Amino acid sequence: MGKTQILGLSLFVMAIPAIAAPLVGGYQKAPAGFSTQLTAERKAALARVDADSLKSHVSFLASDALEGRATPSKGLDLAAEYIASQFRRAGLEPAGDDGYFQTTEVRASRNDASMAKVRNVVGILRGTDPTLKATAVVVSGHYDHVGMRPSTTPGEDVIFNGANDDASGTAGVIELAYALKGYKPKRSIVFVCFYGEERGLLGSRFYGSHPVIPAKDTVAMVNLEQIGRTDDLEGARVAGGSLTGYDFSDVGLIMTAAGAATGVKVDKHPQNSDAFFGRSDNQAMADLGVPAHTLCTAFNYPDYHKAGDHWDKLDYPNMEKVVKMVGLTVMSIADSAKRPQWNAANTKTAKYVEAAKKLGG
Repeated sequence: MGKTQILGLSLFVMAIPAIAAPLVGGYQKAPAGFSTQLTAERKAALARVDADSLKSHVSFLASDALEGRATPSKGLDLAAEYIASQFRRAGLEPAGDDGYFQTTEVRASRNDASMAKVRNVVGILRGTDPTLKATAVVVSGHYDHVGMRPSTTPGEDVIFNGANDDASGTAGVIELAYALKGYKPKRSIVFVCFYGEERGLLGSRFYGSHPVIPAKDTVAMVNLEQIGRTDDLEGARVAGGSLTGYDFSDVGLIMTAAGAATGVKVDKHPQNSDAFFGRSDNQAMADLGVPAHTLCTAFNYPDYHKAGDHWDKLDYPNMEKVVKMVGLTVMSIADSAKRPQWNAANTKTAKYVEAAKKLGG
């Protein structure tokens, strides 16, 4: 997750005032038109999400061999190749200009004006409804981190592995792509892992300018960030998660209902849910008018942006629960004829409501 806030795809997303949803077992029910029911097909898909598989993905992506996955770097390239191989294993349709890769160039660094090739990794699970398949839900995470830092202390760890930030989110995207293999959503689902989040949302900004499903046809985005650590500085965060901009759109209530069905409590953090809305890749899409949010298990944890963010500190059984909840959220949106809508009654959404209107449709 980026340290600084960076401010400013889908059929026309109409903005309506928030409607209080009824409580079911202490949780808010999903808005009308969105079902979080665990059908046999959905249960079968979610059963494929596995803690050991998540651990395997994170332990590779956050290994010393990838040297912290800076943008750009050899480690970042290796991570991109790994993600593409997993998308291929999941049977996703390649959606880039070079197979699964959506390519462009960025400046090598602040002090180096040379240009280097970088890649988003993108695949699509095509929808099955004759009309709705032209629209999509985006599931995303960023696969870069901050790389290595020089040290004059012998033996000091200089690799910032970024296991939780955000190998965890990337692993979640990969695992959902595999889990939904064989599932037949009505809308298409785009799976994308971004480069350059740590340099200012570079990959998601590029994707927003070059979406594989047109902007006016992208109905929602769920971004995964820091979903593996449960040792939040405010206390253990088990079987729970917070959504940035929780009450900015319908997505918060849909995810809360999905959490009720899967044993994960989704809520609004009193300070961080709004404050962190602009600090991850959902912001790039929200600026375009798409109801886009980031799910986070621990906003702040002991090794945030430090060399100690290692793969063995993640809670993988808990991460499995969280990813299953996200999967049910995504299926619920993808299977609905309705589109998530911005909450026009919340004054903080004004610019997103206006952006949605400009999409037309």
